[in-house]
Amino acid sequence: MRELVFALEYEPGCNRVADTLANHPDASVRSLSLHATDDRLWRVDHATGTPDALAAIEDAFLNSDYYADCLATEDCNATQTTQVLDHTTETLVLYSYWERTPLCASIPHIARDHLGDGLLFDTRHESRHYTWRIIHSGEGNVSEFFDELETTVGDCAQMEMLRTAVASPSTNDTSNSNTGLAPEQQAAVQAAVEHGYYESPREIDVGELAEHLTIPRSTLTYRLRRAEEHLAKQYITREQLPDDPSPPL
Repeated sequence: MRELVFALEYEPGCNRVADTLANHPDASVRSLSLHATDDRLWRVDHATGTPDALAAIEDAFLNSDYYADCLATEDCNATQTTQVLDHTTETLVLYSYWERTPLCASIPHIARDHLGDGLLFDTRHESRHYTWRIIHSGEGNVSEFFDELETTVGDCAQMEMLRTAVASPSTNDTSNSNTGLAPEQQAAVQAAVEHGYYESPREIDVGELAEHLTIPRSTLTYRLRRAEEHLAKQYITREQLPDDPSPPL
């Protein structure tokens, strides 16, 4: 089995969920389950954030003009249903069901066309950054998949390849198993270290590093900020853990 990890960065006005998350940068949506057939897609998503953020995310899912995962640039007359499975002050769980029309397109359906059946999908949506992880047999045509995806997305989003490799054992989380960072955050920090961004004085500024990585400066700044926040909290948590108690005599 092999995996593909890539991200879309949506332009303003192209995806209502992305616009909503951009207005609530501490909120995120990750998939708990995602399945697709030739003409259907259904998924369960888990959102976290403040009460205001969750209310806005719920509204975006329930009241968008058309299904958020559809890559069409206008209403494609598809049949969709979204239901709230759970809503607390800190979490929101949503179930979505979508029956496509000939005008519709989505990442899972494009993947099925080029990578075959038996695919596993894992997603994480933060701000305008929508990260996908696809586990596949390795027998399909990855280049054709990305060519069609890039054509279908058009000017609505920038696409960035993050990793293509033999699948790691865990398929439940897009985060790196050692650091807890999402792949795009891990890549940003690694590039920053390798190019001297964290040296004193710095050997490269964030604009130059973003240009080297061929991603927008704002995207890189966002990824580094989230990664640094996560690593700092992880460090403090480890420091506060009590020492192992001595065994009784």
